[in-house]
Amino acid sequence: QVQLVESGGGSVQPGGSLRLSCAASGFTLDYYTIGWFRQAPGKEREGVSCLSASDGSTYSANSVKGRFTIVRDKDKNIVYLQMNNLKPEDTAVYYCAVQTPRLGPSTLATTWGMMDEYDYWGQGTQVTVSS
Repeated sequence: QVQLVESGGGSVQPGGSLRLSCAASGFTLDYYTIGWFRQAPGKEREGVSCLSASDGSTYSANSVKGRFTIVRDKDKNIVYLQMNNLKPEDTAVYYCAVQTPRLGPSTLATTWGMMDEYDYWGQGTQVTVSS
């Protein structure tokens, strides 16, 4: 059974850091493209960052570039989202998701932030940035 579990969320002051984890069971993350999304109250879910399984390319939303990093730990079967210099506008529930392998050329450069591109989702972890 495919399962994703996020952890590492919490409350932090502006400028602080958190590392979110996305642990997989039932499959090996190495072969899957991983996406991190977030949803703030009253807003739509948006793509934050993505790590391609095919070539290791990463994609990030402009709002988090230079602050968030997505990293895969193959030994632990976990993908992390390292979040630095957090801002109040980063407050949201964060979700990880995986895209099963697809045939044909990758379209991730333009589609990585689309929820429909992903096949399995975790339950989310809350991140609150406040002074």
